[in-house]
Amino acid sequence: MEDGIVKLINQPLLPHKFEIYDCKDYKITAEAIRDMVVRGAGAIGATAGYAMAQAFLAGEDVGKAAEYIKSMRPTAQNLFYAVDKVLKAKDKEEAVKVAQEIADEDADFCERIGEHGENLIQDGFKILTHCNAGWLAFVDWGSALSPVYKAKRNGKNVFVFADETRPRCQGARLTAFELAQEGVPHAVIADNAAGYYMKKKEVDFVIVGSDRIAANGDVANKIGTYEKAVLAKENGIPFYVAAPTTTIDFECESGDKIPIEERDEGEVLCMFGKDNCGKVSKIRIAPEESKAKNPAFDVTPAKYIAGIITEKGIFKPEEIKDIKNS
Repeated sequence: MEDGIVKLINQPLLPHKFEIYDCKDYKITAEAIRDMVVRGAGAIGATAGYAMAQAFLAGEDVGKAAEYIKSMRPTAQNLFYAVDKVLKAKDKEEAVKVAQEIADEDADFCERIGEHGENLIQDGFKILTHCNAGWLAFVDWGSALSPVYKAKRNGKNVFVFADETRPRCQGARLTAFELAQEGVPHAVIADNAAGYYMKKKEVDFVIVGSDRIAANGDVANKIGTYEKAVLAKENGIPFYVAAPTTTIDFECESGDKIPIEERDEGEVLCMFGKDNCGKVSKIRIAPEESKAKNPAFDVTPAKYIAGIITEKGIFKPEEIKDIKNS
């Protein structure tokens, strides 16, 4: 945040255009979260914290501002964590300070996730990931991709299969963009191709991020994560989740209690991209008469998860509830 303006990378334009999106008040910042100008657990949390700070700076009713910001993405635990933390501030100076602390904490936690997770990655591993949980999804480093970046920088040869992640294609657009910038060998694959490569023994390790983790170790993540976990289990491939402890909802007993966001059907019925003439546009791919269903997340039961990588270390799903007191 600079002079009360929250500055975000306009992620829907990537990888075809890099642009900074200025949010001049808390409502614009909140709506940037809703419209996925910014997305990813940690980035949403940090942005929500800054939105609350903007409300304090503007002398708004911060209680109403908090409810408005929370309504933007109902599944994202980091959003609720950040809003509630800044809401406790006594004045605008403290609100800005707490918002910055949340952002700094996120960067620190993610680097530590990378350090812990990198130990699981062997030289020569072929890794599959779903959606985007890297630099763009957090303040720094990312969660699921942080161990990959640490492994690459420590001299390990790694290869990443990046699921395209329909309907918004965060894997094809954002994860692939990041991996290319980092010089990590990779291939974008159709979501339905993951099982094919697993069965061929071409995947050694699966790692994903999370938008909310229940107290019993169930994990909500981008739609399609659950089926990747089932396929990994069937093929004897370890399936790991990487997330800071701020993503854990200790008050949520199980994944059945996690609210699942239903997004606009247009995301499924249309595609966004660059044509052969270099023009970026949205096109409809389904019949005009067709409707669509668009759940943004699904829940992976704890039984499919080998471990959850946090800034405090790697835990079995059943150990998650004990982190609160550690």
